[in-house]
Amino acid sequence: MSLATGRPAHAPAGRGGSFTVVDPATGEAFGEAPDRRPEDLDAIVDRAHAAWRGWRADPAARRSALRAAADAVDGAAALAPLLTREQGKPLTESHAEVARTAARLRYFAELDVGTQTVVDDRPVHSRLRWRSLGPVAAIVPWNFPLQLASAKFAPALAAGNTVVLKPSPFTPLATRMLGSVLADALPEGVLTIVTGREPLGARLASHPGIRHVTFTGSAATGRAVAAGAAASLARVTLELGGNDAAVLLDDVDVEAVADRLFWAAFRNCGQVCMAVKRVYAPSRLHARVVEALAHRARTTTVGSGLDPLSRIGPVNNAPQLARVERRTARARSDGARAAAGGHRLDRPGYFFAPTILTDVPSGSPVVTEEQFGPVLPVLPYDRLDEAVRAANDTGFGLGGSVWGTDLDRAAAVADRLECGTAWINHHAELSLAQPFAGAKDSGVGVAGGPWGLYGNLRPFVVHRPREA
Repeated sequence: MSLATGRPAHAPAGRGGSFTVVDPATGEAFGEAPDRRPEDLDAIVDRAHAAWRGWRADPAARRSALRAAADAVDGAAALAPLLTREQGKPLTESHAEVARTAARLRYFAELDVGTQTVVDDRPVHSRLRWRSLGPVAAIVPWNFPLQLASAKFAPALAAGNTVVLKPSPFTPLATRMLGSVLADALPEGVLTIVTGREPLGARLASHPGIRHVTFTGSAATGRAVAAGAAASLARVTLELGGNDAAVLLDDVDVEAVADRLFWAAFRNCGQVCMAVKRVYAPSRLHARVVEALAHRARTTTVGSGLDPLSRIGPVNNAPQLARVERRTARARSDGARAAAGGHRLDRPGYFFAPTILTDVPSGSPVVTEEQFGPVLPVLPYDRLDEAVRAANDTGFGLGGSVWGTDLDRAAAVADRLECGTAWINHHAELSLAQPFAGAKDSGVGVAGGPWGLYGNLRPFVVHRPREA
């Protein structure tokens, strides 16, 4: 299959032309994908609905198919290089993303909700069963195209639903290849990958044949997705980003945590919804924290993700690079100083120097809004209550972390963070078995673990009289 134009099984050829895909390490087009028209979705959703009838009927067959799908992903050596080519991340991170995709398929293949008996004082037996919803729309961003896709389609498929998956136009190629890899394991129509530019996603989210919309992206787009899904009363699961704060306590060992803290902010070039986006450090340690992080920013190799020496790749796309540049320029005009970086690198592609900002006003957009790039502000505090209040002073509530040597004290501070997940002395690490959800503007619904499976099911209760 051609990486540029090959057609995965279960994804009919586009009738609306094609669009180009750019390598962010060069800024040049290297492939193309079908640009499907919104009106094409009627037939696609109809096929997903037809496939649902058989797919939902046999849980044992589903488990077997998902195991086979995981094995197929494990054997797909070409997936990681293509992912790096279109997304930009280092090849080691792409291999990890592919492995996580396979692991998630295996995890959900083994989950079984079973049947429950509801016990009360009435003279009836109440049996609770769980039924699938129907076709699910999965809309995925460009930062983790495969991992976030599998986070949506693995539980949906395990629950007995079918899925129409739309990747970002910035990263469609690895997802299309994933569709080809899974084609022999999954029946036709069970997983359909559809690529295209807007308004394709908006039409998919509002399609009357879709029963669940699961979306990852910005809060503004998430609100539009929810409004579109409301027309048919489809269920929604929305993961809408974050502005995660790391609070360093006054007993923190700066050198001991500096590496973990740095990579919690700069993995995948900072393009992680639950990355550390702000650091709050005690005033007496602030300069040491800034220098420890700045040293790592200055000495980390930035380059093409295909270069084995690269630790940080490019920003994925030109609009996001422009956003990072604006955030940084605004911070500096507000009085911030770049202890490292602060500028676009003078080379082809979308490279921005890893940046540590100090002297940043607390109201600067790089603090109050999600920068989603390789830029990290470090802010001082005098009283811990001030740091906790500042950490919570955001519309987002995805994650947060506390760093210190007294773990009980750190845990007590973590309990005060207004977010869905809090870590102590690390950040942004999740098990497949745990729930992932945000507070406030960071989303609606739960992904991960059994909660992610139940999010793709509806309860069905049968009452029958007790026998004498």
